[in-house]
Amino acid sequence: MQLSVKGKQLDVGDALRTHIEENLSATLDKYFGDAIDVNVTMSKNAYLYRATIVAHVGKNIRLEANGEAGEPYPAFDLAAERLSKRLRRHKRKLRDDHAEGGKEATHAQHYILSSEEEKEDHQEEVEDSPLIVAEMATEIPTLTAGLAVMRMDLEDLPAMMFRNSKHGGLNMIYRRSDGNIGWVDPSKS
Repeated sequence: MQLSVKGKQLDVGDALRTHIEENLSATLDKYFGDAIDVNVTMSKNAYLYRATIVAHVGKNIRLEANGEAGEPYPAFDLAAERLSKRLRRHKRKLRDDHAEGGKEATHAQHYILSSEEEKEDHQEEVEDSPLIVAEMATEIPTLTAGLAVMRMDLEDLPAMMFRNSKHGGLNMIYRRSDGNIGWVDPSKS
């Protein structure tokens, strides 16, 4: 496992780095003996420390967890606990999906549009066209609805588009404000 520990406006000392390495090695070895790479970012915002863990554990399997606390060690421990809880909850599905090798993904273009405040600063733009801030290639995976919910949970995403493996149509799942998961399936109309 290749581990990268970074600090944003924060010096990550050797003791914290060792704590992170030992904790993540134990957690990931328990669920995935072959984690590819893990990035841990520690940052401080006002009085809170924030730990972000992003782990790439297999083909198209990316995990993300965050934790915030008044000190750096508890912030990391909280993020590691969330990562472990997600892995424990989805271990069987991950192993089954990984063994199948996954389905073919659709390539798509991903755009990031500016907010309304930024748009007002660029008056020379056409009135109804949004200002594109970034453009990148992305993949839309082919999954069942259950696997899509699992991936959205593991990657800590607010929403996810996927191609439904049952009928081949594009579907969208999203995290609702009440904590439940919403599913948009245009083929059911």
